[in-house]
Order: sequence, then structure tokens, then C-alpha cells
Amino acid sequence: MTFEKILVTGAGGQIGSELVPYLSEVFGNDRVIPSDVRSNSSDNRFISLDVTDRAAVDLAMDKYKIDTVFHLAAILSASGEKNPELAYRVNIAGLYNIFESALKNRSKLVMTPSSIGVFGPDTPRENVPIETITRPVTMYGITKLMAEYLGNYYHARFGLNARGLRFPGLISYKTPPGGGTTDYSIEMIREAVKGKNYVCFLKEDSKLPMMYMPDALQSLLKLAEADDSRLKHRTDFNITSFSITPKQLEAELRKHYKSFEVTYSPDFRQRIADSWPGSLDVSAAVQEWDFHPNYDLRATTEDMIVNLGGKIRTRESNFLEAANR
Repeated sequence: MTFEKILVTGAGGQIGSELVPYLSEVFGNDRVIPSDVRSNSSDNRFISLDVTDRAAVDLAMDKYKIDTVFHLAAILSASGEKNPELAYRVNIAGLYNIFESALKNRSKLVMTPSSIGVFGPDTPRENVPIETITRPVTMYGITKLMAEYLGNYYHARFGLNARGLRFPGLISYKTPPGGGTTDYSIEMIREAVKGKNYVCFLKEDSKLPMMYMPDALQSLLKLAEADDSRLKHRTDFNITSFSITPKQLEAELRKHYKSFEVTYSPDFRQRIADSWPGSLDVSAAVQEWDFHPNYDLRATTEDMIVNLGGKIRTRESNFLEAANR
């Protein structure tokens, strides 16, 4: 599948701000049109676009002859609980506008990332398959589950090539946390690199699926380029790289920062985390489009530390320190 003009909505968000340069490197700057409700003067390709405004979406799709959309505009889990009305309008009305405009403009593909937020407290805790009990308890999760069904509907009813995957918690050094329940991971690593301790908003044993951003970006493009004849699923692929608790991340960081300490003070986000599974079955993604993550917890942590300006303590340096005591 060839992509001539790619619109990225939510380009100023955590995923979008990294997906835009990634796609630009693969396809060239002239093929990628970044957009967000907020302006960005540092990129002359950037257009201001409110996805809840259907006329504005139609205008952008037609003006730039968009044939592919990576629709990332969304209100995340924790932010969505603070403003559920906004989460509904952006996550559902915005997606509806994108689908309708894509049909009108005969676009080739709409990528609509979902989330582990679609799961709920009745979902099994471990190795959760795609087809399972999904009763989300947040507005974010409800909208993402509806988005999966909406994508399947537009494909079955109108032939729109809608595809998506369920992102776990995403870890990145390039962008600050954006209002998600798994943001503790980014915050904890950042504070450790700064030489500060950290107060975690989740319990120490809250196990959740996670993924490093380079694997997330690669997965989006890999699914986008997958042979349609191989796909038995469309909008709800489970993907993850590893599952961890905050305590396990703390232990990994203490390998490099011996004096680093974390205290645990759960807030309203604990209820959200408790409704999500601890691990996912990713076999469908492996079988249907060759999903393969490259970063485990150790590789993620070390790469984060280096890119945030910290130093990696090698096994050799730990050995020398112990020998000199």
C-alpha cells in the first residue's frame, strides 16, 4: 500500500509528536501533514484542526488530498475523568467526522489507535485475548471501545479500511506525560535522572502492560502497511512489550541510582489501573502482521536514562564499586 498524503491528527500529543518525524523520515516531509487543535509555529507543515468541527475536517481532507489518516486526537484516561464531556466529543464525535470525511474523500486508510482502557474490572487479569469481557469504567475506555466497534462498522458497511491497535502504557523521553494512568513510569524515570525521589500515584504492586515509544511507532506503521488479506481482526489488536509494577520499575532504576527512593500515595488513578489487566495475549498481532517489539524493561530504562542526560551504570562499574568498599 502506498501513502501519498498522510494527515496526523493530535500531532502535538505524546504519540503524534513522535509519529510525525517518524513518518516524515520514512515517506518524506512533503507527504506528512501534522495537525492539532493547538498551533505549532516550529513546523511550517502544521495545520490547526479541531476534529470536532466537521467542516474543518472536510476542508483539510480535500485541500491536502489526504489518502491516509493516523487519527491520534484524543482525551486520555485521567484527563477524561476530569472532563468526560470533552472526552466524548473529541474521542467519538471527532472520530465520526474523520470516518465520514475519509469516505467522502475516498481515503485509502484510517488508523485509529485504541487502548487497554477498553478493558474493565470483569476482564481476566492475565494473558487477556482480543475477544474477552470489555466493560470499561472510564469515559476514555468507553469511547475507545465504541471507536473499535465504529471502525469495524465502517469497514463492514462502507468498505473503509479502518485499522487499529490497543496501546498499553507508553514510555517516552521526548514528550512529557499527557494525562494517562501509566504516566507514573515516565515521571519516575525523569525524577530518578534528576537525582530526585518520586511519589507514585499508583500502588507499588499495580501490574500493567507497557511499551517503549519506538516499538509503538513501528507497530503503527507495520499494521498500516500489512497485507489486508492476512487481517482477521481490524481495530482491536492487543500489543505490549512487557508488564511491570511501579516497584519493579523502581528496582530497575535503583541499579543505576542507588539512593533513589519511591513512596506510594495512590490517587483517583488507582481505580482506573485496578480495572485494567496485567498482561495481554498478542498472538493475533504476531500472526496477522508480524508484531515484534524490540525493547524490554531493561533496554527501555537504559535508553530513557541516556536520552534524558543520565549515565548508565554498567555491570562492570557496579562490580568495581563493590570491590572498593
